[in-house]
Amino acid sequence: MNSSAARRPALPAALALCATLGLTACGSTGSETPAGAGTAVTVAGVSISPDAALHAALPDAVKKSGKVRVATDIPYPPFEMYVAEGKSEMTGLDYDLGQALGAKLGVRFEFLAQKFDGIVPAIQAGKYDAAISAITDNEERGKVVDFVDYSVSGTGIMVAKGNPDKIVTLDDLCGKKAAVQTATNQQKLLDKHQDACKNAGRAPIEVQAFPKDSDAQLALRSGKVSADVLTKPAAGWTAKTADNGATFEVVDDPAAQGGYNASPNGIAISKSLPQLTDAVQKALQSLIDDGSLAKIYDTYGVASIAVKSATKNGAVD
Repeated sequence: MNSSAARRPALPAALALCATLGLTACGSTGSETPAGAGTAVTVAGVSISPDAALHAALPDAVKKSGKVRVATDIPYPPFEMYVAEGKSEMTGLDYDLGQALGAKLGVRFEFLAQKFDGIVPAIQAGKYDAAISAITDNEERGKVVDFVDYSVSGTGIMVAKGNPDKIVTLDDLCGKKAAVQTATNQQKLLDKHQDACKNAGRAPIEVQAFPKDSDAQLALRSGKVSADVLTKPAAGWTAKTADNGATFEVVDDPAAQGGYNASPNGIAISKSLPQLTDAVQKALQSLIDDGSLAKIYDTYGVASIAVKSATKNGAVD
């Protein structure tokens, strides 16, 4: 999400903070009923039933096997996680989304662990049919796989519960202390925004950079800074889970609901399976229309990054 070549430098810090502080709310309330071919599935409290027309539109090979082979790179909260350390059972936003799509299509989305840099080559080689792993939909990847975009996310702002400094936008950080992880796109964003503060006749942002975002979160927790600037999904998940949601909250700039410099994340699907791409797009749109998608995202504190309509190959670079 932070660049076309790599993603996710900040999200693992949410887990690191859980370990450091001994938080008890860092689990997930993901899929409550295992996905099975042709059966209803309960995801985030919502019962999702198969759509016969969408099932009929699937490629014959998928209908025959009853499953879609899905690659994912774990852990990367809140998108993909294990239910517990040392366990193989998966959970997370991407996993729940896959179970919902599978239920709608009347097949099983079988998630298999795969290192991130090997996901696209493995799809090309036919090892997987698809991948759901917070993959940025960009033009380079779009040359070899197709995407159905399901979220749009960028940089977010996390503040103390109650937002005591009334921060809503980046402009509100002018003259205030903001924590950020060193050498991230978030730090670059704050550095670039200093000109906007100056042009508005306001004091610069006092940027405090830390080696890990967990350190930035501790600075916010202790009141040493007014905000922590990190990826919006990380902010949402941390605010949702830290101390059962009692410590932090995420602000939503009306002009940047998905975050600043937001880019689309997509379900990558083999170009040899255009019928699957079309069926997944229609299934996703159905989940959007009936409100199921919003409820799943809200479970992970990231409702603001949900797409309003299911699109294909929406790369912005």
